[in-house]
Amino acid sequence: MTTEREAEVDQLSMKFGKRLKQQIQESLPEWRDKFLSYKELKKLVKLISSAPPLLNESLEYGKSEAEFVYLLNNEIDKFNAFFMEQEEDFIIQHKELQQRIQRVIDTWGPNGNQPSEADYKEEMEKIRKDIVNFHGEMVLLENYSNMNYTGLAKILKKYDKRTGGLLRLPFIQKVLQQPFFITDLVSKLVKECENTIDAVFPAEEEDTSREKKEAITVAGDGIFRNTVAALMTMQEIRRGSSTYSHFSLPPLNLPDSDLIHSLQLNSPIPIL
Repeated sequence: MTTEREAEVDQLSMKFGKRLKQQIQESLPEWRDKFLSYKELKKLVKLISSAPPLLNESLEYGKSEAEFVYLLNNEIDKFNAFFMEQEEDFIIQHKELQQRIQRVIDTWGPNGNQPSEADYKEEMEKIRKDIVNFHGEMVLLENYSNMNYTGLAKILKKYDKRTGGLLRLPFIQKVLQQPFFITDLVSKLVKECENTIDAVFPAEEEDTSREKKEAITVAGDGIFRNTVAALMTMQEIRRGSSTYSHFSLPPLNLPDSDLIHSLQLNSPIPIL
């Protein structure tokens, strides 16, 4: 008979599945097949757990568990390949943006070769928009890492509960060492990006606040909308439960901005 606790776990798992699906739909089109195949893994867990009871030492049980682990490893390989490719692109983009800024300063800045306030502002505005998009993509990648980790932890929890297996702890320990989970470099680039905006594009506090409000209001499409959607999804996941365990993610290492603080992303993601 299903206990209240088990029913709660199942309900939260269903909620996560729906949020993951929504997050994938909200993500960039070229990212959509890079997320965890959560629905397929859930079906496999259900199939394995609905089979006739098997002893943990039996050959058939070992084959079922090996198949499940094989699929999980394929998912991790997918995450790592995509994450590292994006990370490399971000390093290149960051360098190119810094070079563009310097070229504009050297050419149209007050001490440039061809000083021109109009040209300087026009080119800097183009760069500013590119930096905002770049910043948004990096935040999305941090969210990609967290969403996939959360999904893995939940599906492993479900597997252990349904089959009596003991995969979760050793597998999560392995996941913590994977490139897709280690977001230090991306977080560093996010911070450098914000520092560049503060240093090169100073703005009055009132103007900055107005720009943020307008962006949220009018951004029906584009990277900004996707970024806010990702952050809101993470906020909703955090509301799922007040419980916390050693499988939980630490507080997200996201940009230190008024917009993100307003979303109150300050508690660990629960992994029940």
